[in-house]
Amino acid sequence: MRKLAWLVFLLVCACVRLSAGEAGAYRHVVIFEFKEGTAADKIREIEAAFAELPRKIKAVKSFEWGKNVSPENLNPKLTHCYVLTFASQEEIEKGYLHHPAHEAFVGLIKPHLEKAVVVDYVAQVPEK
Repeated sequence: MRKLAWLVFLLVCACVRLSAGEAGAYRHVVIFEFKEGTAADKIREIEAAFAELPRKIKAVKSFEWGKNVSPENLNPKLTHCYVLTFASQEEIEKGYLHHPAHEAFVGLIKPHLEKAVVVDYVAQVPEK
């Protein structure tokens, strides 16, 4: 658990770099561990489905994702990280979480998900 907390901390710190000039932006960080035995084709389908959400849900201001390539190897089972930006907490709550496209995505991934870690934060920009 301590390693997981450290990994989440490092990911959030890395995401802060995205916030330059966007103080107050609401970030939604999602990290997945897939169940052992999940087929590579299914994982690619899930990756593509998540990447489609910003085109379907206008509340998403920005989106990026990548696979865990950390040389620290603190938690190699958490393989996929997604970072979405919203204008506010209200936007994620009203315009994303219960959107039919997001709910369909959850239905797609849920049977293949061993663990999901989610961290939301409001971007802070250091004073100069």
